[in-house]
Amino acid sequence: MTGLDIGSKTIKIVELQKEGEGFSLSASGIVGYSGNSVDKMIDDKEYADLGAVVKHLHNEAGVSSRDVVISIPESQVFTRTIRFPMLTDAEIASAIKWESEQYIPIPIAEAIIQHTILERNEKSTPPEVLVLLVAAPRAVVERYTKVVEAAGLTPVAVETELIALTRALAPIDKTVLIVDFGATSTDIAIAKNGLLSFSRSIPIAGEAFTRAVSQGLGISPMQAEEYKKTYGLSSKELEGKIKGALDPVLRMVVDEIKKAINYYQTEEKGDSPKAIIISGGTSSMREIVTALSSLLGLEVLVGNPFAKTAVDPETAKKLAPYASLYSVAVGLAMREG
Repeated sequence: MTGLDIGSKTIKIVELQKEGEGFSLSASGIVGYSGNSVDKMIDDKEYADLGAVVKHLHNEAGVSSRDVVISIPESQVFTRTIRFPMLTDAEIASAIKWESEQYIPIPIAEAIIQHTILERNEKSTPPEVLVLLVAAPRAVVERYTKVVEAAGLTPVAVETELIALTRALAPIDKTVLIVDFGATSTDIAIAKNGLLSFSRSIPIAGEAFTRAVSQGLGISPMQAEEYKKTYGLSSKELEGKIKGALDPVLRMVVDEIKKAINYYQTEEKGDSPKAIIISGGTSSMREIVTALSSLLGLEVLVGNPFAKTAVDPETAKKLAPYASLYSVAVGLAMREG
C-alpha cells in the first residue's frame, strides 16, 4: 500500500509491502513546497501545480502503485468518543447515523462519517461499547482528492492524520500520548492498545516557534528557522537566548497537553498515559525531549515510524535525518483493506 501525506509545507510518500506480520519499505520520498496549502487553494491552476509536485515526487521516489491512501489535517476533522449500550456491530453502525447529528457541528449531508469500535466493556455497569466517531467535511476531502487526481493517482481511502500516526507509532499494549508537531498545527492523540481514543489539534506549531525566535532576536524568519534547528532548547548556546525565545511557546503546548490528559481522565474515564511519543519536524529540536519530560513528568520518546517496518541499512541511513516527518505517510501505507 502507498501512503501520501500532503502537509502544509512538505509532501511525503511511502510504499510498503506486507511481509508476514510486518512490513518492508519499497519506496519513499519527501519534497518541500511553498504554495498555498490545500485548504486555501482558490483556482484550478493551484491544484494542477500541486498535482505536478506530487506526480514528480511519486516518480522520483520510484513508487510502483498509482493507488494511494491519503490523510486530511486533524484541524479540519471532528472526533468524538461515544458510549453505547452493549449493541452488535450492525446495530452500532445504524445507531451512528442517528447519533452523529448531535455530535457534529456541520450538517450530516455535508460530512463523511466513519467510526471505530474501541472496546466492549462487559464489566462496567451497565455494560457498554466505546466508539470513536470521526467526521470530515465532504468539501475538505474533495479538495485533497482533487490534488491527488491532478497528479494522475487514485485515492483509494482517506484517513485523519492521527489515525495514521497511531497505527505507525503507538504500542499495542499500553496507553500513550502522541504529539505531532506540524508547521501550522500540533496534533495531540491518546492511543490505548494501539487504537486512537482521543484527539485534539492546536494552532501552535513549528511556525510559532520560528516566529518567537525571529521576534525575540530581531532576525529574519529564515535565519530564525536555522537557529531553532541548530540550537533549539539548549541553554548553553548563544547564552540561552534561543531557548528563552522558545520556552513560552513550548509552555503553551505543554498546557494543552496537560488539558488533553486531564480531559481524557475525567470525561473519558481513561487511563493515565505511561509515556509521550513525539513526531514531526519540531521533534528533532535539540533538548526538546528533556524539556518536555521535565515539564510533564513523563518519559518522552521520539517516535520511529519505521519501527514496525523492515528497512535496508543503506536506506535507513539516508532516511535518518527526516524520519520524524514520515510518521503519517507510513501509517497510511500500513492501512489494510
